[in-house]
Amino acid sequence: MNVRRRGSAAALAVIAVLGAAAAPAAAADPSPSASASAPSQPSQPSTPSTPSTLFGTTDPQYDGVWRQSLALLAQDTAGVLPSSGAVDWLTGQQCANGAFAPYRADTAKACDAKTMVDTNSTAAAVQALWAVGGHGDAVEDALAWLKSVQNKDGGWGYSPGGASDANSTSVVIGALTATGTDPERVEKDGRSPYDALLASALSCAEDGGAFGYPDQDGKLLANADATAAGVLGALGKGLVTEAGEKTDTAATCADADQPTREQAAANGAAHLARALAEDGHLKSALGGSADQPDYGNTADAVVALAAQGGVEKAAEPLAWLKKNAAKWAEQSGPAAYAQLIFAAHATGTDPRAFGGTDLVEKLNATGPAPRGVTDTATISAQDAEQDEKKDDSGFGVRWIVGGCLVVAIAVAVGLVLRARTKKQQP
Repeated sequence: MNVRRRGSAAALAVIAVLGAAAAPAAAADPSPSASASAPSQPSQPSTPSTPSTLFGTTDPQYDGVWRQSLALLAQDTAGVLPSSGAVDWLTGQQCANGAFAPYRADTAKACDAKTMVDTNSTAAAVQALWAVGGHGDAVEDALAWLKSVQNKDGGWGYSPGGASDANSTSVVIGALTATGTDPERVEKDGRSPYDALLASALSCAEDGGAFGYPDQDGKLLANADATAAGVLGALGKGLVTEAGEKTDTAATCADADQPTREQAAANGAAHLARALAEDGHLKSALGGSADQPDYGNTADAVVALAAQGGVEKAAEPLAWLKKNAAKWAEQSGPAAYAQLIFAAHATGTDPRAFGGTDLVEKLNATGPAPRGVTDTATISAQDAEQDEKKDDSGFGVRWIVGGCLVVAIAVAVGLVLRARTKKQQP
């Protein structure tokens, strides 16, 4: 199904009611509108490799779009209104065919066959742009491109035409479900993304139920990163998800001739739980050195475990992250802060008090100042009125403008509800 283009009537109604009382700070960044809980931060100094509207200061050649997408998505998840310039930077990276490359230094130059577009950057951008709203055309074009490069087995590789892998297929599944598109209905030669994902699920007897990632010869090898991604993909979840239903049973793996998506997710979660049991975190070997704590994959594992079996399943690695991950995130930058915010969200943890660290403030400080923040009541209102949040006009109704805002939103929502009621009448 195509992404629904949102009408602009609701946003125009809000703007008309708010009038001069709530002019959004969209023209320039930084904006003075951030509240005390997310103070304005000065934009990063502009250099040839790090534009002032880009999150992070390291060379964006390989991860610019990815880290920008995760940062914007994390801000939205935490109730922060991202900088308009940061969102514009992301949309400006899109090629005319809808795809995204990791980074385009010269966006005035059209993409060509040498532009290294990829599915991961594109799918992450879809999730971020859908979350912040106002970019339905860009989202729809990106989804159309993703569908056009779907492999015959139903999945995706990192690069168009590359062999399908659990990581890439899962992040695209997240983009599809985030935008209300059923992955089951996105088929190539009769195969859906879930078919490709299940093909990468390994046996309990040999690999403990992990999801595999292909080596140079195409052989699937158990991989923690692929497993965390595969669990979310099998559940039809994106980068941002809440905890699933609590399961009281111990993490076990069960083989089946034709495992369901739910069973594959449970097997993957069991594999992660066993890998985390000894130290409370995952490990990785770098360049033949001794095993090191793998903070990023541990954060992803927390999200996967919580989504599959409830908050309690992720308690131990979550506690380890709260105690140990602050320095890693500071050194690694915006994407790392975003991963921790996703872990906090999935477990119902306050990201502003994560082991003594305000992850939201730290993330905000790595990029252009946000336009503002929302309070809990406003967030709840937006959840109930999702169409307004995603309105294609580019305007939201989440500005903090004092007491006038409450009245203005109430009037605007009333207009929207009356319009919907009238539209639904025979």
